[in-house]
Amino acid sequence: MQELIQKANVLIEALPHIQKFRGEIIVVKIGGSTMEEKNGIEKVLLDIAFMACVGLRPVVVHGGGKAISRAMKEKGLPAKFVKGLRVTDEAAANVVEQVLNREVNPHIVHTLEKLGCTARGIHGEDILDVEKLTEVDQETGDTLDWGYVGNVVEVDDDPILAYLHSQIVPVITPLGWGPDEQVYNINADDAASAIAQALKARKLVYLSDVPGLLRNPEDKTTLISTLKIADVEKLIGLGVISGGMIPKVQGSVRAIKAGVRKVHFIDAAMPHSLLLELFTDKGVGTEIVKEVG
Repeated sequence: MQELIQKANVLIEALPHIQKFRGEIIVVKIGGSTMEEKNGIEKVLLDIAFMACVGLRPVVVHGGGKAISRAMKEKGLPAKFVKGLRVTDEAAANVVEQVLNREVNPHIVHTLEKLGCTARGIHGEDILDVEKLTEVDQETGDTLDWGYVGNVVEVDDDPILAYLHSQIVPVITPLGWGPDEQVYNINADDAASAIAQALKARKLVYLSDVPGLLRNPEDKTTLISTLKIADVEKLIGLGVISGGMIPKVQGSVRAIKAGVRKVHFIDAAMPHSLLLELFTDKGVGTEIVKEVG
């Protein structure tokens, strides 16, 4: 009996959060590492199916990660990265498009459908317009060129909103249509941020293989539960936010300034971390906010 009462208490704790977020758009970015473990991705998608069932409106943006690397290796194409971004020539762009649109995306949609959640895939190049990504190296002065990799400049949110209106979960690939009428690869974090901004989403959630932002990367007890955007540059200067987390957090700041209420970083390896972050009082990851309170 005590166990049954405890289960009821969990539902009661979740109730005000469900009431608060019912009808709200929540953009969830699933990283490539999360999809490597079958049980891991199914648990995440079960959380998303639950969100949709109780009236939230989740939008899924996913990467490809190791699946793309494996496909490129099979075709004898070397994987090259510059500053953490995959260099994508024409041959690599074809592989990326094939893996994301024809393999990973249908698998996620099929899994959600199997869990009783109506879902449909959206090819990113059908809704995302991009410009070619280039950057000047601050040390050498050379122009860095990633090939067919783009920055999002415009999001056509009509297809996404049409699906949401019909209670369908959109599952979107991080690909874009370039000015040269070619398909471009997009960093999935950036694609999720741009989509969240266009939709004025209530929340943007990044699922990855880390528990959130840590003051000491070697000590999980140093998790930063809440971070104000005004403190971001200070933490970058101190080295607390470093490496690949810098563009993720900076993208989060842009999203919040564009109207997204909160951005969350949570560990996909923790069972049902998405539900714990959204529907419990304490949460389990890091939330980035405009102001505390």
